[in-house]
Amino acid sequence: MKTKFKSEKLAGTSILSATASSLCCITPVLALISGAGGIASSFSWLEPARPYLLGFTVLILGFAWYQKLKPRTAEDIQCACEEDEKLSFLQSKLFLGIITALSIMMMAFPYYGQIFYPKTDKQLIVVSSDNTKEVKFNVSGMTCTTCEEHVENEVNKLPGIINVSANSIDANAFIKFDNTKTNKEAIIKSIDASGYKVSSEIATLSNSFQGK
Repeated sequence: MKTKFKSEKLAGTSILSATASSLCCITPVLALISGAGGIASSFSWLEPARPYLLGFTVLILGFAWYQKLKPRTAEDIQCACEEDEKLSFLQSKLFLGIITALSIMMMAFPYYGQIFYPKTDKQLIVVSSDNTKEVKFNVSGMTCTTCEEHVENEVNKLPGIINVSANSIDANAFIKFDNTKTNKEAIIKSIDASGYKVSSEIATLSNSFQGK
């Protein structure tokens, strides 16, 4: 029973560790679904620990599979008083396989989390180019493409937004907008409400939009 208990415990630990490794990118999607945008960056502090959590998850799963697949010694067979009992689903290879698949999905979440965000097709007509403004902000708290999508999704809710491009690597966001319909203050408020924070304005541009 000791080995069985360990196998189940390892499976649970791997799920928790895998989820924690991507929690900074899972939270924005949960914020989108719940409408609580302010919680999006709540776990961004976990990002530096992500490589260690990924490694820990892989080690846990590897050890769990080793325990499940390793050949039994003669001593193990002689001492296995309960081996004739049918294993429960939680003690089966199928369950461990499901846990492994779920763990991989959690670890890879930053690479596909943006699919949960709706794509906004802008159909905005700007009467005069004199009304078009472009600003670039430093934005703190973004760690992955899901964070970028969350910022872009919130800013796109404002009237007069022509284009938004957030970049988690450079920690900034470019926004092109019609200043007769919105302004920089409203954009800053929208980004801050998303859970990420505008730390400073880098530039106000009047030339063509610069993307990521």
